[in-house]
Amino acid sequence: MHVDSLTTVRKLKEAGCEVWFHKENIYTFDSKGELLITIMSSLAQEESRSISENVTWGQRKRMADGKVSLPYSQFLGYQKGEDGLPEVVDAEADIVRFIFRMFMEGKTFSAIAKYLSDSGIPSPAGKKTWQTAVVRSILTNEKYKGHALMQKTFCEDFLTKKMVKNTGQIQQFYVEDSHPHIVEPDEFDAVQLEIERRRSFGKPISCTSIFSARLVCGDCGGWFGRKIWGSYKDDKTYRKEIWRCNNKYSRQGKPGNGCTTPNFTENDIKDRFITAFSKLTNNRDALIEDCRFAQSTLCDTAEIDSELTELKNEIEVVSQLSRKAIYENARTAVNQAEWNERNDSYQQRHRLATERVNELEYEKRERLGKAKIIEGFIRDIEKRPLAVTEFDDKLWLAVIDRVTVKSDGALVFRFRTGAEVEV
Repeated sequence: MHVDSLTTVRKLKEAGCEVWFHKENIYTFDSKGELLITIMSSLAQEESRSISENVTWGQRKRMADGKVSLPYSQFLGYQKGEDGLPEVVDAEADIVRFIFRMFMEGKTFSAIAKYLSDSGIPSPAGKKTWQTAVVRSILTNEKYKGHALMQKTFCEDFLTKKMVKNTGQIQQFYVEDSHPHIVEPDEFDAVQLEIERRRSFGKPISCTSIFSARLVCGDCGGWFGRKIWGSYKDDKTYRKEIWRCNNKYSRQGKPGNGCTTPNFTENDIKDRFITAFSKLTNNRDALIEDCRFAQSTLCDTAEIDSELTELKNEIEVVSQLSRKAIYENARTAVNQAEWNERNDSYQQRHRLATERVNELEYEKRERLGKAKIIEGFIRDIEKRPLAVTEFDDKLWLAVIDRVTVKSDGALVFRFRTGAEVEV
């Protein structure tokens, strides 16, 4: 490479060491040696750049054509098929599905990683210990639902081969149904919503059950947790699981006696959920119509997109003005006080526009996320029987946002659409 070769040759030359390039017959102590090395290195660097561009073009053309390629040696669940496309490996696919199931049952990333390590299941890289980041990567990789987002990273410099995250610098390609899925798309989307829900808490929450971080105390706003009641009666161990406010007997609850919300068994929660869901879906067609209306009005991003376009144009204009001002100041004599005032105004405009862009992009993500939640809710409603008589874990996880426990023992079920039903 150009810089590396010249730097190395010069260091050797300073140390009194001559280098002879046999093929080119160049001696570094020769007066023309460094000039020839510079020319040859430049040609080699240009050739490297040309090869890199050709390879990059080929990769991007393949992506544009929707052809998926995976790092199979470190990608759990797939191998390269005879047609060159991903092919499901059944034994590994079972592990992937198990990871998704454990997460939806309440397990955290770290708890899943520990369980897999303790069970002797090798990681995608063949290691004995699973890292939390590996579990998170599996749970958030869209390829497991048969879709592919390509060009998540790209090579920033063909000399250093440094890879950087693609945050909009170059075009990305998203291909649906590009290869066989391991996890059902609906289940994958439900996991993404659950990840966002847990992240919204702002602090780590221990989730060991499908009811974890979903039952809220109406007195103190704290979470309900699973408690074990145990004693010895007639020489037999008496054991009972109940759900109770974690602050019930602490000073974080109401002053004096603590929280007044009652305890519940899981069977009681399940029975009341069935009742609440039946009430909600009593008129299924009207409910779906209301959901569609909410989706079209509350989740529309047209105005946000329009404002974002204007703001991004503003940022581009201000950036050009700022660069022009810096160029003028570097080459001509200008009044520095006036220049500083003008430059500060450009910086202020740029900062305000960037802050507003960030706000709007966050709001857009919120609306799109809400639209996805409603769409998933509608799909679950449509495929369920008119009368739900048995508790279903997947249904609970798909439709419930949280349940507020009141002092009088009532449970207020808040569904993902925002609808509430008290039982």
